[in-house]
Amino acid sequence: MKYQQEITIALPRNEVVEKFSNPDNMKHWQEGFIFMKPINGEPGANGSQNLLKYKMGKREIEMTETILKNNLPLEFASTYEAKGVYNFQRNRFLETPEDHTQWISENEFRFKGFLKVIGFLMPGAFKKQSKKYMEDFKAFAEDGKSVLDD
Repeated sequence: MKYQQEITIALPRNEVVEKFSNPDNMKHWQEGFIFMKPINGEPGANGSQNLLKYKMGKREIEMTETILKNNLPLEFASTYEAKGVYNFQRNRFLETPEDHTQWISENEFRFKGFLKVIGFLMPGAFKKQSKKYMEDFKAFAEDGKSVLDD
């Protein structure tokens, strides 16, 4: 399953990228985020890996992030692998004439086992979650609104 989503953030690109690339900010815009721990390589560098942990409903999910391309402020591409799920994500940050930032996120999901059924029956759930992260990031970046305040 592949899809692309976009959002415009009313801030200059350098401010958006600074907030996006700071792991300490993830808890403010990724609901359920518990922690990120470097496990391989120089944090943020191409080829480096992080262990990410999230609480989703009553379950905790661990995934491995592998950074494929960190060419910020232009682009950040990575993979996320968890049990039964592989996600490739490419994020691009474009400057608009108004000195705002257009964030374009391209996603590709692949599923194994039982999750193939979930991915087939509920593709909208993955798109909805991606859009929610983007909207929550916009609220955090522009207004300082944190998902922790809810």
